[in-house]
Amino acid sequence: MKPIGNPKSKSLAINILFAALFALFAWLQRNDVDPGIYSQPSFNNSTVDSALWLIFYLIIAIGFVVVSFRKLPTWYFVVAITACFFEMITTAPGLWSNIFSEESFNIAQTSMSAKDPRVELTREFFGAALALSAVFFQLWQSSRIKKV
Repeated sequence: MKPIGNPKSKSLAINILFAALFALFAWLQRNDVDPGIYSQPSFNNSTVDSALWLIFYLIIAIGFVVVSFRKLPTWYFVVAITACFFEMITTAPGLWSNIFSEESFNIAQTSMSAKDPRVELTREFFGAALALSAVFFQLWQSSRIKKV
């Protein structure tokens, strides 16, 4: 049985969708600069932390556009996967505390504050995990592209 539609156009559509989604994630980071929600932001500066997340998500969005047309370089995957694991390791204690502490698990029903950073750390952990899965999807797609 012959497949319906052009697989290349389906792949392009999926990549554009994911690129738009990660561009949206990047755009949402622009207002995440409130120092009151962070217990320990990157470089002790919530603006830098927000900018790093914005850049991180934007690079992944650009990666989806690029992989639609050609292989991504190996260094991209090394940097992206390292960044994802680094962020997951640094935010994992907040997730662990959120799951196993005596206080109830919170991710959406509580405002983020420095008093209880578990919410922000949990969200950041899952953001990094989502980004990691996106990078592995890009790696899979890139590995299927034949060198010319």
